[in-house]
Amino acid sequence: MQRLAYTALAALASAALTSAAALAATPTKPAIEIKAKNLGTVIATPAKLGIYYWDTEKKAGGKIKCTAACLKQWPPVYVNGMVDKHITGVMATFGTIKRGAKTQLTVNGLPAYTYIGDTANVVKCDGVEGWHAVRPH
Repeated sequence: MQRLAYTALAALASAALTSAAALAATPTKPAIEIKAKNLGTVIATPAKLGIYYWDTEKKAGGKIKCTAACLKQWPPVYVNGMVDKHITGVMATFGTIKRGAKTQLTVNGLPAYTYIGDTANVVKCDGVEGWHAVRPH
């Protein structure tokens, strides 16, 4: 009887660990499409902040170049864990890049940022100093 109880307990523990691992590996949905008043449809965070890429990083093949003072105006879009390459309802390709100990979202192969002056559904800096709102493709 005691052996049966240990076997059942081991099976429950194994199932719990498997479920926890599956949840930890479940990709998050880091982006949506929104209609920005001045631009039409753009890719945004779930908080409806427009997502941007920077020409400087595009020219560098997707390598991170926005550092120090740049980050004060252009906060990276960080994610926890994996992201799906394709998200239903969002026409873009997603991935990640390491930024120190954190994981930054990439959209269409480029590091993703928000602009500190934007608010939900308001995208202010498209085309400013080499920064561009990400549009669906």
